[in-house]
Amino acid sequence: MHVAHLSLADFRSYARAEVPLDPGVTAFVGPNGQGKTNLVEAVGYLATLGSHRVAADAPLVRMGAERAVVRAQVVHGGGPGPHGGAEGERRQLLELEINPGRANRARINRSSQVRPRDLLGIVRSVLFAPEDLALVKGDPGERRRFLDELITARAPRLAGVRSDFDRVLKQRNTLLKTAALARRHGGKGADLSTLDVWDQHLAAVGAELLAHRLDLVAAMQPLVDKAYEQLAPGGGPVGLDYRGSIGDEAMAGASGREQLRERLLEALTRARRQEIERGVTLVGPHRDDLLLKLGPMPAKGYASHGESWSYALALRLASYELLCADGDEPVLVLDDVFAELDARRRERLAELVAGGEQVLVTAAVDDDVPGALRGARFAVENGTVVRQ
Repeated sequence: MHVAHLSLADFRSYARAEVPLDPGVTAFVGPNGQGKTNLVEAVGYLATLGSHRVAADAPLVRMGAERAVVRAQVVHGGGPGPHGGAEGERRQLLELEINPGRANRARINRSSQVRPRDLLGIVRSVLFAPEDLALVKGDPGERRRFLDELITARAPRLAGVRSDFDRVLKQRNTLLKTAALARRHGGKGADLSTLDVWDQHLAAVGAELLAHRLDLVAAMQPLVDKAYEQLAPGGGPVGLDYRGSIGDEAMAGASGREQLRERLLEALTRARRQEIERGVTLVGPHRDDLLLKLGPMPAKGYASHGESWSYALALRLASYELLCADGDEPVLVLDDVFAELDARRRERLAELVAGGEQVLVTAAVDDDVPGALRGARFAVENGTVVRQ
């Protein structure tokens, strides 16, 4: 799979941009602050419906504009045909209108208006960026997001599961917060008669999400260890250890979604008094973490800067290999990562990704792009994107 054309309107710094793209390696080169990352961020947004740089949509819209539009022509499959074209090739035109404060709108092939989440799975991407250090050094939310975005990339229907979980969690927290405020102000206790119902909903959808996370971690473990060894020979082993809020013993004793649901319900029952006192849900996938181990120690707090970089890159390389195994090679995006790496890691990473169907690189200067990634070049400066 690759993106054949990217079109932007009022996205970030671009009033308009039309960028034709080819398979293979493409580098966007130019001084910092000129809009290189904005281009690859748009591709990532189509893939995940989120930005790797900001949590909200408002910063994605150019100052003074009401909305932004991202369009991409995406090509799936197709080898060389007998008449010079591509045989079995399938093209789709995706359009996403970003409306801060209102619902975003999406179209496929111009004619059919669909939900934005129906775009998930059409474009798949794996992005390497300086922000990836947060996977190792950041808080648990960064690692949960990493797992959930990869789960959704592999099975787009799970975007609905994530949305359902967020909705149930919000409703349950509202009920608990109301009860906590009533207790603190000496008033009558809030009506908690529906809390059991919300427990059932949370346990059901939480077990579905948790099961997929556990399956993903098991599939990722050997791939991350392999990738780390490729980047930093002899520096491992590395290990992934999922830590659930229901407790390690409960996690170990559960097999399958139904048992996970039962364990979640049991944990919610144990935590109810404390949850009512604090006014927040303390048990569920939103409280879990992925412990990254380097040798016998946790990487967070013990790994050096270089080891942390290698670990973050290994997580992304493992993601790429997993998505490729699913049958549709994702777009690889390397956003200003080579300037952050020493010469050895730079060359190793370049060699590992050079054969990707489509690799998009951003760099401040040509020298930051390793020789293994020589391909098409665009100069990005003063709001223009010009092919060299």
